[in-house]
Amino acid sequence: MFNITSRAPMYDQNAVQPMRDELVAVGFEELLTAEQVEKVLNVNDNKVKLVLLNSVCGCAAGSARPGVSLALQNKIIPDNLYTAFAGQEREAVEKVRSMITEYAPSSPSVALFKNGILIYFMQRLDIEGHSPEEIANELVNNFNEYCIANGPSVSPEHFEKIMFAKQCGSKIPLYNE
Repeated sequence: MFNITSRAPMYDQNAVQPMRDELVAVGFEELLTAEQVEKVLNVNDNKVKLVLLNSVCGCAAGSARPGVSLALQNKIIPDNLYTAFAGQEREAVEKVRSMITEYAPSSPSVALFKNGILIYFMQRLDIEGHSPEEIANELVNNFNEYCIANGPSVSPEHFEKIMFAKQCGSKIPLYNE
């Protein structure tokens, strides 16, 4: 759920909730504030943390969410899984983006951090036009290189039950106070 103490979200919360739920269903924790981002990413614990900047974009996020979820069925995965929603938790997304200095702001996108340092980044242009399987394959290659935690993030039986949102962001109503 969005953080009501931050700037108002861009999209209707009920319309984007399915896009949040599918990530939580595979083990993601939502980052709702800049303080939460700082607390989980700027630590020297030698753990690999995946951050998915979620988006309503049907053409890219519609493949990113299922692609990342599929990659998390790998036998080696990041230690921690986090997500912040572009256009919803705006300060949290801005904080994550401030830690990704080598790339232009991008959503959806997938970042791997270790000890507060970006070690891998998949920007929107690497996602758009690619199937969930292609995205998963790219991520699995990087999980196998950088990660040591045991996967999958959820059981295969649980994963098979997840329904991925396939709606286009242009049809999601803007948030009205």
